Amino acid sequence: MNLFRLIADLMHLASIFILLLKMQKTRSVAGISFKTQALYATVFLTRYIDLVNNFISVYNTVMKIFFISSSLYIVYLMKIKFKATNDPRLDTFQVQYVVGGAAVLSLIANYEFTVQEILWTFSVYLEAVAILPQLFMLTKTGEAEVITTHYLFALGAYRALYLVNWIYRFYTERYVDWIVWIAGTVQTGLYCDFFYIYFTKVLKGAKFELPQ
Repeated sequence: MNLFRLIADLMHLASIFILLLKMQKTRSVAGISFKTQALYATVFLTRYIDLVNNFISVYNTVMKIFFISSSLYIVYLMKIKFKATNDPRLDTFQVQYVVGGAAVLSLIANYEFTVQEILWTFSVYLEAVAILPQLFMLTKTGEAEVITTHYLFALGAYRALYLVNWIYRFYTERYVDWIVWIAGTVQTGLYCDFFYIYFTKVLKGAKFELPQ
């Protein structure tokens, strides 16, 4: 594992801890898209079905368990414990289109036509667009709490750092994975507008607000 991969994984962990901190500290899930969190839970459940039969390392196994359990716990917090603070009227992105699109694409563009490989490929495509409901919610509200923007930044930085990791691995290992590369590039690109506002406003102490 190279430094870029390690930092990316740490940013991913940080995003989850920030989100959980926001929920527990405020006793609220306001401003968080349940649909995005449900999509991430689906991503991890379909990606890590090899948890019991494909041991790579202790680190890898622990991370898989953490991502599955934390994503399900977040869904529980949003759907049950703090359900009263969740406003579905703001979370209106039509997720059936991205789920259906990812499913169809995974059947067409994959490396091997097996159940495990198709589910893994589906998870890659779905992760690329899982943030869309959250970003769509931001466009409806026009603003976000500071801690929510820190969560989104860490989540976006995790994927951006993975791009650097893949470039590094290409030059050092001749690593090539077009499915992951393309999906990861799309996913990072979705954060561009958010990154711009985050750096020009939030990091300067201003409130996160979308331009009128």
